Amino acid sequence: MKDRLIRSVAEQRIPHAQLFRGPAGIGKLALALAYAQYISCEHRTETDSCGRCPSCVKYAKLAHPDLHLVFPVIKPANKSSVVCDDYVAEFREMVLSTPYFGVDEWFARISDDAKRGMIYANESQEIIRKLSLKTYESEYKVMIIWLPERMNIQCANKLLKILEEPPAKTLFLMVSNNPDTIITTILSRTQHITIPRIDVGDMVTALLTRQGAGISQHDALFTARIANGSYLAALNLLKEGDEKQQNFERFVTVMRLAWKVGNQKDHASLKTLKRWSDEMAAAAVGRERQKGFLVYSQHLIRENFIFNLQQTELNYMNTDETNFSQNFSPFINEGNVEALVEEFALAERHIEQNVNAKMVFFDLMLKIILLLKK
Repeated sequence: MKDRLIRSVAEQRIPHAQLFRGPAGIGKLALALAYAQYISCEHRTETDSCGRCPSCVKYAKLAHPDLHLVFPVIKPANKSSVVCDDYVAEFREMVLSTPYFGVDEWFARISDDAKRGMIYANESQEIIRKLSLKTYESEYKVMIIWLPERMNIQCANKLLKILEEPPAKTLFLMVSNNPDTIITTILSRTQHITIPRIDVGDMVTALLTRQGAGISQHDALFTARIANGSYLAALNLLKEGDEKQQNFERFVTVMRLAWKVGNQKDHASLKTLKRWSDEMAAAAVGRERQKGFLVYSQHLIRENFIFNLQQTELNYMNTDETNFSQNFSPFINEGNVEALVEEFALAERHIEQNVNAKMVFFDLMLKIILLLKK
């Protein structure tokens, strides 16, 4: 992909409107910025921009006068209109801290409002105005539009003419997570570049070397595989570590108690299991956490069934889960795996429907006791 972009510059065949498409968190925005910097670099090499010329220095700060940024924003309640320049300082800071962020993180940074942000209609006037100006320093004016699928339909329609007949030496780079939701008239005016997902090996290296990583090779590999090529998804998985660890500990507790009750007629364990069900049903846990535990349990049951196949490349478990599964996986077999998953899924639906949580969890525990004996 990088070679293709470099070749377009070397051959002076740069398409004036390009759409970088692919799932969130794979580095599309970073690539678009690096491509724009390479085009504007005064001493570029055959493989990269120099990083030292005045143009590169300004690009490194996202402060080049010929670089323009467009992105979705949220209009404050006390304003009649808003444009991207109102938030460009915050956007620069976010990109410079990490270009791997999602739209939810961006909206949380600029607003406490729960409204759905967008690129508003009046942004088209700003885009047309900026591109009508002469370049300040570089050969090209570059307009990077992050998430054009969030563009107001009026804004999108007003850009059609300039996309079809742009001013000389004007470059549109659109960065999209969901290109299928962009209006077809814009899609037809852009050259599509599908950005591949990040390789698992590259993801593992990035996770192990990032500042303050503190994770093992095994857990980095587990996270990279679950993230499915999205560095953003990998970072979010690491953030969710505390909640996941709590769910793991709950799962271990329940399965051990259920085994004791079912195989040793341990009445003390049955009372402990009842107490655990009451604690899980308490308001302090909350419905979302209850559902989170039930979803996690379905995942771990499936992973334990697969663990029995002894093909590690098929498993998606971290170190603690793997160690536990060494002894637990034999209890998950063809005779009970589907029923166990179904019971946890049924409990999840009941919690969603506001069924009495005490009844849901205690009934689930009784069924687990019976199923683990199969």
